[in-house]
Amino acid sequence: MGEMEDNKDVLILAIESSCDETAAAVVKNGREVLSNVISSQIALHTLYGGVVPEIASRKHIEKINYVIQEALNQAGVTLKELDAVGVTYGPGLVGALLVGVAEAKAISYAAKLPLIGVHHIEGHISANYIENKDLEPPFICLVVSGGHTHLVTVRDYGTYEILGRTRDDAAGEAFDKVARAIGLGYPGGPKIDRVSGEGNPDAIRFPRAKVEDSPYDFSFSGVKSAVLNYINGCRMKGEEIVQADIAASFQKAVCEVLVAHAMEAVRDQGIPKLALAGGVASNSTLRRMMEEACRKRKIAFCQPSPVLCTDNAAMIGAAAYYEYRKGVRHGLDLNAVPNLRLGER
Repeated sequence: MGEMEDNKDVLILAIESSCDETAAAVVKNGREVLSNVISSQIALHTLYGGVVPEIASRKHIEKINYVIQEALNQAGVTLKELDAVGVTYGPGLVGALLVGVAEAKAISYAAKLPLIGVHHIEGHISANYIENKDLEPPFICLVVSGGHTHLVTVRDYGTYEILGRTRDDAAGEAFDKVARAIGLGYPGGPKIDRVSGEGNPDAIRFPRAKVEDSPYDFSFSGVKSAVLNYINGCRMKGEEIVQADIAASFQKAVCEVLVAHAMEAVRDQGIPKLALAGGVASNSTLRRMMEEACRKRKIAFCQPSPVLCTDNAAMIGAAAYYEYRKGVRHGLDLNAVPNLRLGER
């Protein structure tokens, strides 16, 4: 890239539609958010106890133009002033992803803007750059969301090495399933977080799984099954099911495993810098436990504000900026890739 381009401000319109949030943002130079508009469908999907893909796609179609226009208005910019359009193209629900990808391609074609496809998880990791202006690779990142649980070394902008991942349920998925089992309903994460405050986290000892041959990998199906078995046991014995105690004890078990693995990775990799990312990173217990563990070990720690942990487009704009700087450009043949792996292009 030429000297001129390096000094010029880069404005990117970013679009995110991988699950049940329709989002658009305008981001300047990867770290300054000029607008971040999110239209959530949580109330709609709560009726069904989880995200219904077909309904999500239809809602995205209804909302996407409005959300993008609102993002441009709030930022006070027009399409002519933009340098590129970035969009999540995977992983996620294929029908939902396609809405954002088609919209981004249309804008790219009509406004003659470069198109940059962004990996959803890279977006979550990049959310940390927005509020932590001094954060630079390398660092360790724990990505915890409804669909993913990854422990990653961020070697450079856009360069990732996966140290560990879940072998079964993602952490957020386990939260949702346990919340449903104890009668809290959807969305499970925020509800368990809230109810846990009233419970005793040491009331029930749920298992903390270790994956034998892979110290950084996670497994959450065991703790989820243990909760279900505990509930069934209580029912059979006619014992009281204390919702808050189950929620708090389950949450503690999951958070302890997440913290322990992250601390091991930081120690073994020799990189005393840790970031949290993903929807579950907005969990107050996980944030507190991770902060305490890092403080004890003198590890630099950062985490995005809760609004930047859950799905949003500002994080996609941050990731797109670093791809743009590297010269990444996608053609109009860009397609949604629902099972896109981290590091794949």
